[in-house]
Amino acid sequence: MPTRKQRRRHEKARRHDWEYVYVDDEGHEVEVDPSELRAPKAERAKARAKQAPTRRTDARGRPIRQIDPPSWRRVGKRAMFMAPVFVVVMVFLNKNVPLSARIAPAILLLAFFLPFSYFTDSIAYRMYRKRVDRMEAGGKAKAR
Repeated sequence: MPTRKQRRRHEKARRHDWEYVYVDDEGHEVEVDPSELRAPKAERAKARAKQAPTRRTDARGRPIRQIDPPSWRRVGKRAMFMAPVFVVVMVFLNKNVPLSARIAPAILLLAFFLPFSYFTDSIAYRMYRKRVDRMEAGGKAKAR
């Protein structure tokens, strides 16, 4: 939050009428063509509204994060990241055990991780779809 002094300065800067000029090579001030200046805020807001896709928002006005449907490809990418982590953790936790006995639990953890990750993604996607469908149904009911 700006201080009172900062707010006063900002208000003062907004009160003044500014002339926009260029200084040419010879040092003379040349006025700027009004068409070169930025468009007024109302026009910029209209242009921005046309360009921006409509984002869905929840009841509080926050944008709803779009969740993609579950896919095994995404689960595989996640597993490629987590597999080395599992192996490193098992190697450091089981120091007095042979290497094959260290890696086997990591593979077992990965075997549980893959379907559980897909299941979690599917639950998140179902919840997202319910929320979007409920909002669309609510929007259609309000429009009537």
